Amino acid sequence: MTGKNKSQGKKDPNNKTVAMNRKARFTYFIEDTMEAGIMLTGTEVKSLRTGQASIAESYAAVQGSEIFLVNAHIPEYTKSNAKWQHEVRRPRKLLLHKNQMSKLIGAVQRKGTTLIPLSVYFNDRGIAKVELGVATGKKQHDKRQTEKERDWQREKSRVMSDKNA
Repeated sequence: MTGKNKSQGKKDPNNKTVAMNRKARFTYFIEDTMEAGIMLTGTEVKSLRTGQASIAESYAAVQGSEIFLVNAHIPEYTKSNAKWQHEVRRPRKLLLHKNQMSKLIGAVQRKGTTLIPLSVYFNDRGIAKVELGVATGKKQHDKRQTEKERDWQREKSRVMSDKNA
């Protein structure tokens, strides 16, 4: 079988990452990830291409049978007329297949799980995508353990680079 697997699309070096939620993997256990499209206006796309979006405080919410990206900050596009400008923190509909949507809605209905956007990027065709993670919150001791592991990996790589030098 030739061609790329869709799940490998986010690893492609042609993808231009616009915004990352770096704190998400520290604050949550990410159980599963899924790629979704976003319904955007023209000025939102142009603003995303400048790379100034923020998804640090955002989450995905289920409303009826649809999923929306809530509280994502996409700044106004400065080179556009005021009448074409978009609302900065409006809810944006996520575009998913029905089976993907039902899987995510089922995951959110479980106790303690939520949908967190991990990154916003443009794929190789130039289409804006969101990487969603099904997440459960970490306790304080879990966060400390994550920090210890990260420090150990950093120290280990430092020691290995000293041996090679």
